[in-house]
Amino acid sequence: MSSEPGSPPHSEFLAAAAQRRNVTTGQVIPISAELRRHEQQQKFRRLINPGITRPNSQEAAMASLKILSKISENLIREPENPKFRQFKPTNDTIRRHLIETKGALEYAIEIGFRPEVKEFQPLYVWNERKSEELRLGAQILQETIELAEQKLARSQKNAAEAKAAAEAATQKALLAFMDDRKTKMLRDQRDRDNREVRALHSSSVDHEGTTSPSSPLSNIGMPGGGHVLSSPDPVVVDEPPPYRD
Repeated sequence: MSSEPGSPPHSEFLAAAAQRRNVTTGQVIPISAELRRHEQQQKFRRLINPGITRPNSQEAAMASLKILSKISENLIREPENPKFRQFKPTNDTIRRHLIETKGALEYAIEIGFRPEVKEFQPLYVWNERKSEELRLGAQILQETIELAEQKLARSQKNAAEAKAAAEAATQKALLAFMDDRKTKMLRDQRDRDNREVRALHSSSVDHEGTTSPSSPLSNIGMPGGGHVLSSPDPVVVDEPPPYRD
C-alpha cells in the first residue's frame, strides 16, 4: 500500500533513494548501512537539539558541545592514547560541562563512553567498537558548532550595525540641536542689537525736541534804562533844554 500524502517516507523509500545515490556516485554502500548511518545522524541531532540546547542556557550548551567535540577529535586523532580514551567525572571541567549540563553526558555515552570503576575511581571509558558512532557524533558536533558560531557572528554584526546606526542618529540629532541653539543665539543677539539701535535713535529724537533754539526777540535790546513799569524807582525823563532866540 502506498503511503498517505504528507506522511514521512518509510524505510523502503529511503533505501531505494540511497541505492540510487550510490549508483550515481559510483559508491558501493549497503542500503542497510546507509539507513543506519542516517538514523544515527538524526539521533545525534536530537541529542543536541532539544537534548542539550533546550534545558540549558545558550552559553552552557555551547560550552558542553565544544568539550564533547574536543574529546571526540582527540580520540579520533589518537585513538590509542590512554588519556583520550577515558575521562573522570570528578574533573572540574568534565563535571561542569558534561555531568551538570543536562543532556551532555548522554551524548558522550552515545559516542561510546561507558561508566567503569578502576581502582575505586569512577571513570567513563571509550569502547573502541563504537568508532563509527564516534565519527558520526564528532561530525554532527562540528556542524552544529559551526552553524551556531555563524549565527552568533551574524547576530553580533547586526547588533553592531544597529548600535552604529543608533549612535549616528544620536550624533545627528545632537548636531541639529546645536545648530538650532546656535541659530537661536544669533537671532537673539540680532534682536538685542536692533533694540539697542532703536533705543538710541528714540533717545536722540527726544533730546532734540526738549532743547529747542531761543526766541530771536529775546536778543533785541529795548531803549531806556532797563526799568520796568512796575519798578518802584521813579522814572526820570530827560527834558529838552529851553528854547532861546
